[in-house]
Amino acid sequence: MAGGVRGVSAARPRRGGWDVPRLAQAVVLAAWGGLFWTLLATGRSSLYLSPRTAWVVPVGALLCSAAALARFATARAPRPERLPRREAWALVAVALPAVLVLALPPQTLSSYAASRRASFVRTGFSASPGEIASGTLTLLDVAAAQTSPEGERALASRAGETASFVGFVDRRPGTPADEFLLTRFVVTCCVADATIVQVRVVDVPPGRFAPDDWVRVTGRIYPLGREVILDASRIEPVEPPDRPYLTP
Repeated sequence: MAGGVRGVSAARPRRGGWDVPRLAQAVVLAAWGGLFWTLLATGRSSLYLSPRTAWVVPVGALLCSAAALARFATARAPRPERLPRREAWALVAVALPAVLVLALPPQTLSSYAASRRASFVRTGFSASPGEIASGTLTLLDVAAAQTSPEGERALASRAGETASFVGFVDRRPGTPADEFLLTRFVVTCCVADATIVQVRVVDVPPGRFAPDDWVRVTGRIYPLGREVILDASRIEPVEPPDRPYLTP
């Protein structure tokens, strides 16, 4: 009788458990899904992506959520595995950007980032000299003009014309009190590829505008090679735009 009991006990199948690698993958996917849903609900995707890549947010929200649910649904296994240390660190590295974006307050790239970014020199973005030489002048036109000698000449032909630009204030060490750099970031895909376009504003009321203040500057423009000077006739504070980055 005892042998029969032992036989029944031995034949009883092992109870499964949580497969840690699958469970960890589900958590990482859920973190990214949560980030995408948050960006979608708050409209904050413009702080990280250009309009041409904003489609990633709704698609990512759906795909990551579906994948996370699938991983959770299959996370119990008859023979659960342990999570290797190398894979654990890899999953932490993948999840960390999503966690940081969710945890930190939303913020645009600032003058601190501008001082560490290159000027706009991408050859993949350009406007024809005719477009630069006519019509309403924008900071994107200024950026495009800096990509070719023809663009620089087209912009130089507009010397003395009145222009109006919106951007934030950037001051570097040694900048005169009556000057600042009006700055915008140009984002092609996401903030990781951001470059800057800047106009040197002169005739500024000293001490009135601090770094990172958003302003609209109106004045006469004087392109000097790769430097563009705006002799300000009017400077007014403005609210940061809904889309703070320019997109070519």
